[in-house]
Amino acid sequence: MSWFKRITSGINTQTSQKKEVPDGLWFKCKKCRFTGTQKELSDKLFVCPSCGTHYSLSAQQYFELLFDEEKFEELFNNIEPEDFLQFSDLRSYKTRIAEATEKTGLKDAVRVGKGTLEKQAVVIVAMDFGFIGGSMGSVVGEKIALAIDYCIKHKLPLIIISKSGGARMMESAFSLMQMAKTAAKLTQLAEAQLPYISLLTDPTTGGVTASYAMLGDVNLAEPNALIAFAGPRVVKETIKKDLPPGFQRSEFLLEKGFLDRVVPRQKLKAELGQILSFFAH
Repeated sequence: MSWFKRITSGINTQTSQKKEVPDGLWFKCKKCRFTGTQKELSDKLFVCPSCGTHYSLSAQQYFELLFDEEKFEELFNNIEPEDFLQFSDLRSYKTRIAEATEKTGLKDAVRVGKGTLEKQAVVIVAMDFGFIGGSMGSVVGEKIALAIDYCIKHKLPLIIISKSGGARMMESAFSLMQMAKTAAKLTQLAEAQLPYISLLTDPTTGGVTASYAMLGDVNLAEPNALIAFAGPRVVKETIKKDLPPGFQRSEFLLEKGFLDRVVPRQKLKAELGQILSFFAH
Protein backbone atom coordinates (compact mmCIF):
# COMPACT_ATOMS: atom_id res chain seq x y z
CA MET A 1 0.00 0.00 0.00
CA SER A 2 1.83 3.12 -1.23
CA TRP A 3 -1.06 5.35 -2.21
CA PHE A 4 -0.36 7.89 0.52
CA LYS A 5 3.42 7.80 0.46
CA ARG A 6 5.02 11.25 0.42
CA ILE A 7 7.38 11.43 -2.55
CA THR A 8 8.65 14.98 -1.96
CA SER A 9 10.93 15.47 1.03
CA GLY A 10 11.40 18.60 3.05
CA ILE A 11 7.73 19.55 3.31
CA ASN A 12 6.96 21.03 6.72
CA THR A 13 3.45 21.71 8.01
CA GLN A 14 2.12 23.06 11.27
CA THR A 15 1.14 19.57 12.37
CA SER A 16 4.53 18.09 11.56
CA GLN A 17 6.45 20.67 13.58
CA LYS A 18 6.38 19.67 17.24
CA LYS A 19 5.88 22.58 19.61
CA GLU A 20 7.50 22.14 22.98
CA VAL A 21 5.48 23.34 25.98
CA PRO A 22 7.65 24.27 28.98
CA ASP A 23 7.12 22.10 32.04
CA GLY A 24 5.07 23.76 34.75
CA LEU A 25 3.45 26.33 32.46
CA TRP A 26 -0.08 24.96 32.78
CA PHE A 27 -2.20 23.44 35.51
CA LYS A 28 -5.42 21.43 35.45
CA CYS A 29 -7.66 21.55 38.52
CA LYS A 30 -7.96 18.11 40.10
CA LYS A 31 -11.60 18.80 41.01
CA CYS A 32 -13.29 20.74 38.19
CA ARG A 33 -10.70 20.10 35.44
CA PHE A 34 -10.34 23.81 34.75
CA THR A 35 -7.16 24.49 32.78
CA GLY A 36 -5.12 27.65 33.17
CA THR A 37 -1.59 28.94 33.51
CA GLN A 38 0.55 28.49 36.61
CA LYS A 39 0.84 32.28 36.79
CA GLU A 40 -2.94 32.59 36.91
CA LEU A 41 -3.04 30.06 39.74
CA SER A 42 -0.23 31.86 41.58
CA ASP A 43 -1.99 35.22 41.22
CA LYS A 44 -5.06 33.66 42.84
CA LEU A 45 -2.93 32.47 45.82
CA PHE A 46 -3.07 28.89 44.49
CA VAL A 47 -6.85 28.79 44.63
CA CYS A 48 -8.61 27.46 41.51
CA PRO A 49 -10.26 30.44 39.73
CA SER A 50 -13.17 28.20 38.67
CA CYS A 51 -14.19 26.08 41.68
CA GLY A 52 -12.20 27.55 44.59
CA THR A 53 -10.15 24.44 45.38
CA HIS A 54 -7.31 25.45 47.70
CA TYR A 55 -3.96 23.99 46.66
CA SER A 56 -1.13 23.43 49.10
CA LEU A 57 1.21 26.23 50.14
CA SER A 58 4.66 25.84 51.64
CA ALA A 59 5.64 27.49 54.91
CA GLN A 60 7.55 30.12 52.92
CA GLN A 61 4.45 30.93 50.86
CA TYR A 62 2.33 31.37 53.99
CA PHE A 63 4.95 33.69 55.43
CA GLU A 64 4.94 35.75 52.22
CA LEU A 65 1.13 35.84 52.26
CA LEU A 66 0.71 36.88 55.88
CA PHE A 67 3.70 38.97 56.95
CA ASP A 68 3.56 42.64 55.97
CA GLU A 69 5.67 43.37 52.88
CA GLU A 70 6.73 39.68 53.01
CA LYS A 71 9.32 40.61 55.63
CA PHE A 72 10.03 38.36 58.63
CA GLU A 73 12.82 37.09 60.84
CA GLU A 74 13.16 33.33 61.04
CA LEU A 75 13.67 31.89 64.51
CA PHE A 76 15.23 28.63 65.76
CA ASN A 77 16.43 27.54 62.33
CA ASN A 78 19.47 25.74 63.74
CA ILE A 79 17.57 22.71 65.11
CA GLU A 80 17.83 19.46 63.14
CA PRO A 81 16.24 16.02 63.65
CA GLU A 82 18.20 13.10 65.07
CA ASP A 83 17.77 9.39 64.46
CA PHE A 84 17.47 8.44 68.14
CA LEU A 85 16.24 4.92 67.42
CA GLN A 86 18.44 4.07 64.41
CA PHE A 87 15.13 3.47 62.64
CA SER A 88 14.92 1.75 59.25
CA ASP A 89 12.09 0.34 57.18
CA LEU A 90 12.40 0.35 53.37
CA ARG A 91 14.98 3.11 53.88
CA SER A 92 16.76 4.39 56.93
CA TYR A 93 15.41 7.44 58.74
CA LYS A 94 18.70 9.23 58.09
CA THR A 95 18.22 8.69 54.37
CA ARG A 96 14.67 10.02 54.50
CA ILE A 97 15.82 13.14 56.36
CA ALA A 98 18.60 13.74 53.84
CA GLU A 99 16.23 13.30 50.90
CA ALA A 100 13.63 15.62 52.41
CA THR A 101 16.26 18.27 53.14
CA GLU A 102 17.60 18.09 49.59
CA LYS A 103 14.09 18.27 48.12
CA THR A 104 12.77 21.15 50.23
CA GLY A 105 15.82 22.99 51.52
CA LEU A 106 14.33 22.65 55.02
CA LYS A 107 15.80 21.08 58.14
CA ASP A 108 12.43 19.78 59.35
CA ALA A 109 8.69 20.09 58.81
CA VAL A 110 8.11 23.42 60.58
CA ARG A 111 9.38 26.98 60.40
CA VAL A 112 8.99 29.85 62.86
CA GLY A 113 8.84 33.48 61.77
CA LYS A 114 8.50 36.79 63.59
CA GLY A 115 7.15 39.91 61.94
CA THR A 116 4.05 42.05 61.63
CA LEU A 117 0.62 41.14 60.27
CA GLU A 118 -1.59 44.14 59.50
CA LYS A 119 0.98 46.18 61.48
CA GLN A 120 0.64 43.97 64.56
CA ALA A 121 3.65 42.06 65.87
CA VAL A 122 3.14 38.30 65.79
CA VAL A 123 4.94 34.95 65.76
CA ILE A 124 3.80 32.51 63.07
CA VAL A 125 4.63 28.80 63.12
CA ALA A 126 4.02 27.17 59.74
CA MET A 127 4.23 23.47 58.96
CA ASP A 128 5.48 22.30 55.57
CA PHE A 129 3.96 19.15 54.06
CA GLY A 130 6.88 18.77 51.68
CA PHE A 131 9.13 17.54 54.51
CA ILE A 132 8.12 13.92 55.21
CA GLY A 133 4.43 14.75 54.91
CA GLY A 134 4.61 17.54 57.47
CA SER A 135 4.95 14.88 60.14
CA MET A 136 5.43 15.87 63.77
CA GLY A 137 8.71 14.75 65.27
CA SER A 138 10.80 16.01 68.16
CA VAL A 139 12.02 19.05 66.20
CA VAL A 140 8.45 20.18 65.46
CA GLY A 141 7.54 19.94 69.15
CA GLU A 142 10.73 21.70 70.26
CA LYS A 143 10.34 24.60 67.81
CA ILE A 144 6.72 25.12 68.83
CA ALA A 145 7.77 25.07 72.50
CA LEU A 146 10.53 27.61 71.82
CA ALA A 147 8.13 29.78 69.84
CA ILE A 148 5.73 29.81 72.80
CA ASP A 149 8.56 30.75 75.18
CA TYR A 150 9.51 33.57 72.81
CA CYS A 151 5.90 34.81 72.72
CA ILE A 152 5.70 34.80 76.53
CA LYS A 153 9.01 36.64 76.89
CA HIS A 154 8.11 39.32 74.32
CA LYS A 155 4.34 39.36 74.98
CA LEU A 156 3.37 38.41 71.43
CA PRO A 157 0.38 36.50 70.02
CA LEU A 158 0.95 33.13 68.34
CA ILE A 159 -0.41 31.70 65.09
CA ILE A 160 0.21 28.06 64.15
CA ILE A 161 -0.57 26.87 60.62
CA SER A 162 -1.03 23.10 60.64
CA LYS A 163 -0.54 20.88 57.60
CA SER A 164 0.45 17.38 58.60
CA GLY A 165 0.00 13.67 58.17
CA GLY A 166 0.36 13.27 61.94
CA ALA A 167 3.05 11.95 64.26
CA ARG A 168 6.32 10.82 62.67
CA MET A 169 6.46 7.06 63.10
CA MET A 170 10.24 6.96 62.63
CA GLU A 171 10.61 8.64 66.03
CA SER A 172 8.02 6.45 67.80
CA ALA A 173 7.43 7.58 71.42
CA PHE A 174 9.65 10.65 70.94
CA SER A 175 7.09 11.89 68.42
CA LEU A 176 4.05 11.04 70.54
CA MET A 177 5.58 12.92 73.49
CA GLN A 178 5.30 16.14 71.46
CA MET A 179 1.50 16.02 71.82
CA ALA A 180 1.72 16.44 75.60
CA LYS A 181 4.68 18.80 75.36
CA THR A 182 2.98 21.28 73.00
CA ALA A 183 -0.32 21.13 74.91
CA ALA A 184 1.49 21.92 78.18
CA LYS A 185 3.35 24.85 76.60
CA LEU A 186 0.08 26.25 75.22
CA THR A 187 -1.28 26.17 78.77
CA GLN A 188 1.61 28.43 79.77
CA LEU A 189 0.75 30.77 76.89
CA ALA A 190 -2.86 30.91 78.08
CA GLU A 191 -1.74 31.62 81.65
CA ALA A 192 0.28 34.54 80.27
CA GLN A 193 -3.00 35.79 78.70
CA LEU A 194 -1.58 35.76 75.20
CA PRO A 195 -3.76 34.71 72.26
CA TYR A 196 -3.21 31.59 70.18
CA ILE A 197 -4.87 31.30 66.76
CA SER A 198 -4.82 27.91 65.07
CA LEU A 199 -5.23 27.62 61.29
CA LEU A 200 -5.94 24.11 60.02
CA THR A 201 -5.20 23.43 56.36
CA ASP A 202 -5.46 20.40 54.09
CA PRO A 203 -4.57 17.93 55.52
CA THR A 204 -4.39 18.20 59.31
CA THR A 205 -4.52 14.70 60.76
CA GLY A 206 -3.30 12.31 63.45
CA GLY A 207 -1.40 13.49 66.50
CA VAL A 208 -1.28 17.09 65.28
CA THR A 209 -5.09 17.27 65.26
CA ALA A 210 -5.12 15.55 68.65
CA SER A 211 -2.86 18.19 70.17
CA TYR A 212 -2.01 21.79 69.33
CA ALA A 213 -4.04 22.14 66.11
CA MET A 214 -7.38 22.02 67.96
CA LEU A 215 -6.32 23.97 71.05
CA GLY A 216 -6.55 27.51 69.70
CA ASP A 217 -8.40 30.33 71.38
CA VAL A 218 -9.75 30.65 67.85
CA ASN A 219 -9.70 27.70 65.46
CA LEU A 220 -9.84 28.62 61.77
CA ALA A 221 -9.63 26.41 58.69
CA GLU A 222 -9.28 26.76 54.95
CA PRO A 223 -12.22 25.57 52.82
CA ASN A 224 -12.67 21.81 52.32
CA ALA A 225 -9.57 20.92 54.36
CA LEU A 226 -9.33 17.34 55.62
CA ILE A 227 -9.22 17.56 59.42
CA ALA A 228 -9.20 14.28 61.31
CA PHE A 229 -7.48 12.00 63.77
CA ALA A 230 -7.94 8.81 61.75
CA GLY A 231 -8.77 8.88 58.05
CA PRO A 232 -12.31 8.30 56.73
CA ARG A 233 -11.52 4.79 55.51
CA VAL A 234 -10.26 3.71 58.94
CA VAL A 235 -13.29 5.25 60.69
CA LYS A 236 -15.71 3.58 58.30
CA GLU A 237 -14.07 0.18 58.73
CA THR A 238 -14.11 0.60 62.53
CA ILE A 239 -17.73 1.66 63.02
CA LYS A 240 -19.08 -0.36 60.06
CA LYS A 241 -21.33 2.48 58.95
CA ASP A 242 -21.48 4.84 56.00
CA LEU A 243 -20.14 8.30 56.80
CA PRO A 244 -22.11 11.54 56.27
CA PRO A 245 -21.32 13.63 53.17
CA GLY A 246 -18.31 15.87 53.73
CA PHE A 247 -17.30 13.97 56.85
CA GLN A 248 -14.04 15.35 58.33
CA ARG A 249 -14.00 18.37 56.02
CA SER A 250 -13.82 21.96 57.29
CA GLU A 251 -17.45 22.83 56.65
CA PHE A 252 -18.70 19.70 58.43
CA LEU A 253 -16.52 20.43 61.48
CA LEU A 254 -17.71 24.05 61.54
CA GLU A 255 -21.31 22.84 61.58
CA LYS A 256 -20.52 20.48 64.49
CA GLY A 257 -18.79 23.18 66.53
CA PHE A 258 -15.16 22.07 66.23
CA LEU A 259 -14.16 25.19 64.28
CA ASP A 260 -14.94 28.87 64.72
CA ARG A 261 -14.77 29.87 61.08
CA VAL A 262 -13.82 28.66 57.60
CA VAL A 263 -11.82 31.37 55.84
CA PRO A 264 -10.97 31.50 52.11
CA ARG A 265 -7.30 32.17 51.51
CA GLN A 266 -7.94 35.52 49.81
CA LYS A 267 -9.49 36.81 53.06
CA LEU A 268 -7.11 35.09 55.46
CA LYS A 269 -4.73 37.95 56.22
CA ALA A 270 -7.55 40.44 56.83
CA GLU A 271 -9.40 37.95 59.05
CA LEU A 272 -6.30 37.23 61.13
CA GLY A 273 -5.63 40.95 61.41
CA GLN A 274 -9.12 41.56 62.80
CA ILE A 275 -8.77 38.74 65.34
CA LEU A 276 -5.38 40.01 66.52
CA SER A 277 -6.79 43.51 66.84
CA PHE A 278 -9.72 42.18 68.89
CA PHE A 279 -7.40 40.42 71.34
CA ALA A 280 -5.09 43.44 71.53
CA HIS A 281 -7.97 45.56 72.81
